[in-house]
Amino acid sequence: MSNTPSPLQKEAGMMKLEKLIRERELISTEAFAMDQQELLKRYEELQSAVVCDVLREHGLLDQAFPGRLIALSPEKTVAGIAFTVKSAPNTRITGELTYRGQMLDDLHSDAFVVWDTTGDERATLWGGVMTATVVGKGVRGAIIDGGIRDTKQILEKEFPIYYRYKSPNGSLGRCMITHYQLPILVGDVFVKPGDVILGDADGAVAVPRNIAVEVLLRAEEIIANEKKIFSWVSEGQSIEEITAKGGYF
Repeated sequence: MSNTPSPLQKEAGMMKLEKLIRERELISTEAFAMDQQELLKRYEELQSAVVCDVLREHGLLDQAFPGRLIALSPEKTVAGIAFTVKSAPNTRITGELTYRGQMLDDLHSDAFVVWDTTGDERATLWGGVMTATVVGKGVRGAIIDGGIRDTKQILEKEFPIYYRYKSPNGSLGRCMITHYQLPILVGDVFVKPGDVILGDADGAVAVPRNIAVEVLLRAEEIIANEKKIFSWVSEGQSIEEITAKGGYF
């Protein structure tokens, strides 16, 4: 085995980038401290707004996906494990279907696809066949920062999806997938594969994997406290009385 440092190791050493590389590129595969199915089920009983409040307590203010992303079925609340995809506008056709097929093969049960399109405004990255394929694999939802089509077919499958626009345009000859299951940036949200994604009528939020259980427990605590506040309000208690007991508005 060669002891010669790689170009990346040399660069990291010269510029002291080790910590940044760990934070931005290291992908955790550590299991959650509870069963994953239970974790996701309990997240689906939460609200994205409450989860954002908890993330704020952790000093994380940029975890909510951009408001430009529209819920196709806002009545649904869905949680899953981030599976990241990145594409970019590209006129090339050769190889796109092969790589897309590879990405679909690698999708896992409980995945929540998060797709960075590099600002694409012409193509659609998601449609009816994609939906039918991933539903059969147990994928829970998708966030597409770009276009979708075959809306009727997506709705028939009751598949939760967030999107930026609709268009009849397909992807071939307009864009290509560049990579997947690597960290991406959607708006201000930095997403790593394995993070927990929660979406509801207010929008979607990303929870870093390493604090996902802690955030869940704290959010459940807040919701229990808010039930007390709602009961105090319904009883007609004054703002002074409610705030004196720790309530808030």
